Amino acid sequence: MRKEPKFVKRKGEMNMSGEHLLISKEKMILSLTLNRPESLNAFSPEMILGLTNAFKEAQTDPEVKVIVLSGAGRSFSAGGDVKTMGERSATHAYDHIGRLNELILAMRNTEKPIIAAVHGFAAGAGFNLALACDLIVAAEDSKFALSFSKVGLVSDGGGSYFLPRLVGPHLAKQFFFSAEPIPASRLYELGVINELVPSESLQEETLKLATKLSFGPGRAYGMIKKLVDHSFTATLEEILEQERITQTMMISTEDHQEGVTAFKEKRQPVFTGE
Repeated sequence: MRKEPKFVKRKGEMNMSGEHLLISKEKMILSLTLNRPESLNAFSPEMILGLTNAFKEAQTDPEVKVIVLSGAGRSFSAGGDVKTMGERSATHAYDHIGRLNELILAMRNTEKPIIAAVHGFAAGAGFNLALACDLIVAAEDSKFALSFSKVGLVSDGGGSYFLPRLVGPHLAKQFFFSAEPIPASRLYELGVINELVPSESLQEETLKLATKLSFGPGRAYGMIKKLVDHSFTATLEEILEQERITQTMMISTEDHQEGVTAFKEKRQPVFTGE
């Protein structure tokens, strides 16, 4: 039986449940679990709003160092709820996608590593939600699909931005045109997925990675994330100058001093994110 995402609540730590989103925090790791298993975690307005607020709050919470995003039940997320498609007006669709856009931007603006733990199926905007994360750990038997064209739609949730940058425009168009399921192994070979693990080990391996990152230099991670993301729209000259300015700032951080001291003393550094 597949293990469900589970983080144990400890004294003084957060563990709150919403109808469509489960939120818990253990030590320095914030866990966000999509919770509409009966619909393969298809998006709902409540889920999108809950995720957006959670990412925004995590950005200002000094106790949160890493965020893990996963899905309850049999799959990560089926994306848009097909059952309600065809019933929405153009105005409703415009507003809904606007809320989804706000979520994606909140994820990109969060200076904390976000790890997607994907099992089962990640389809449509559910696939794009995983792509918006910084790292993806996927079960070996999981599958991904950009199923928009099957219902006469185009990508939303940033897929048209993220995927071509990872696999190139020709292969991205092929995936969008065909809308066929893509095995996780194929995406791992293409570099879209960072770690491919047995399904029964997904939560254990994801937690292991999240824990390792949580003890790292948090401020440096945030700056690395900004520089890499901006590199796709900036010129080389702009990135070189941003690196120069950022590095000058980072040299005065406590984490840098601790890293240098630990190196000289031949021990593991103890970073604080300061």
